[in-house]
Amino acid sequence: MGTVKEAFEKVNRRDFVPKYLQDKAGLDLPLPIGFGQTISQPSTVCQMLQWLDAEPGEKVLDVGSGSGWTATLLSYIVGPKGKVFAVERIPELVRFGRDNCEKLGIKNAQFFQSSKTYGLPDHSPFDRILVSASAKTLPDELITQLKINGKLVIPVKYNILEIEKTSNKDYSTIVHPGFIFVPLI
Repeated sequence: MGTVKEAFEKVNRRDFVPKYLQDKAGLDLPLPIGFGQTISQPSTVCQMLQWLDAEPGEKVLDVGSGSGWTATLLSYIVGPKGKVFAVERIPELVRFGRDNCEKLGIKNAQFFQSSKTYGLPDHSPFDRILVSASAKTLPDELITQLKINGKLVIPVKYNILEIEKTSNKDYSTIVHPGFIFVPLI
């Protein structure tokens, strides 16, 4: 378990990109991982993880887990007593992410094929939810899956929203403008 900075030092992005792009993994750019999806640029992921503020021992949902990079970063941050539930819609990327984590010996992350529902309601509530693709509108079902005092970090259109659930019916939102992501499908 460790901080966001320590997670970035420990987890090499190179292990999560296609072989033909491994020499570009150190660049601060999004890179394609197939199926019209990308692995986000490191500076954006770092900022999102800082806003998410996951703690050791927490239960985290990683929506749009792609190559497994964010799930691995989160697994390091929450440590062996924490759990990461990674969900991805594209079956080939579910396998790619799971395989990448298994190669690195990650034990506290599980990968799931998503359904038509956002998130994993059967495994909720979560302390933290990270979404790595842009929604057209804020999906209420993700807020429902958060514990009270839990945090959701999600791109919506061209903003990243940092949401803290304050009660079963209320939440506060901080808006961080100026970001572009692949669409949440």
